[in-house]
Amino acid sequence: MAETAELTLDGKTISLPIIEGTEHEKAFDIGKLRDQTGFVTYDPGYKNTGATKSAITFLDGEEGILRYRGYPIEQLAE
Repeated sequence: MAETAELTLDGKTISLPIIEGTEHEKAFDIGKLRDQTGFVTYDPGYKNTGATKSAITFLDGEEGILRYRGYPIEQLAE
């Protein structure tokens, strides 16, 4: 069974799938949130938003990390 989280808004409960990133970080999949609730999310500066899925790259702008297939980009650029 896939892992999920429940969100209750205005007395209605919806199930949000939990997905796992390339570095094993977990995220709520809110792709259907607006359709199911009429709500959108607010994330100033997109500091806690993953814009796309990737099985081969990892990017952490705050920490200055960019990996391709697990290898640091600095190592591949040599």
